[in-house]
Amino acid sequence: MNIRQILQGKSINALYSISSDQTVLEGLKVMADKNIGALLVVDKGVLTGIFSERDYARKVILKDRHSDDTRIADVMTADVITIAPEQTIEDCMVTMSDRHIRHLPVMDKGQLIGIISINDVVTAIIRDQKVRIDSLESYISGSPY
Repeated sequence: MNIRQILQGKSINALYSISSDQTVLEGLKVMADKNIGALLVVDKGVLTGIFSERDYARKVILKDRHSDDTRIADVMTADVITIAPEQTIEDCMVTMSDRHIRHLPVMDKGQLIGIISINDVVTAIIRDQKVRIDSLESYISGSPY
């Protein structure tokens, strides 16, 4: 299974973003409204960072900053790790595990096409395992699949 297949299997494949000059409070409102854990930071059509709940906890709350006057640019993760759509789910899991991250933007030929979360990975694996189990059960019972 590759990343493109996971993106196609998502019930909602929306890209939620914010610009780096907006406030942390504005970002938190979008994240709460959309029930997501990270926002892509896009400036003039270019991915410039990612802002996550972890960034908020470590770079705002623990530093006694205020969400309404702190810019996203000051707390976002600028060194964004991405994945390509032809890479495998195994590549994705290794990257997430090795880098201790929960969200991976998907880039195709320099174009942002989606984002994969750890939840998307788990959901895809569970779905794939169910299909395999159903297929094996059909094979064992002799019924057509």
